[in-house]
Amino acid sequence: MPADMPAKPARRKRNGVPAWTAVSRILAALFAGYWTAWGATAFLTLALPFDRPGRVTAASLLCFAVWTTAALYAFAAKSTWRAWCVLLLAGAALYAPALLFPDFTARP
Repeated sequence: MPADMPAKPARRKRNGVPAWTAVSRILAALFAGYWTAWGATAFLTLALPFDRPGRVTAASLLCFAVWTTAALYAFAAKSTWRAWCVLLLAGAALYAPALLFPDFTARP
């Protein structure tokens, strides 16, 4: 290598989380968060003390707050597995009453 050519810059070590962890948490925020929001919508449609159209409207609007909270949790959880498990189980627990009492709810 001639003396007048600059040396190749050394590769920096990449800090942060592995790419698969970030992708998995993003997918958990999107899909498991959506499942949780959907379950919350079904539950709130059953539980809110309004008339049926009011329950559906209020539950649909509140589901955005639930989805935002679920997405924040997906990135705050200690592990990727915990993020997926907690969000999927929360969604299933919220959706179960709507399945048990289908006459009282309008499923989303």
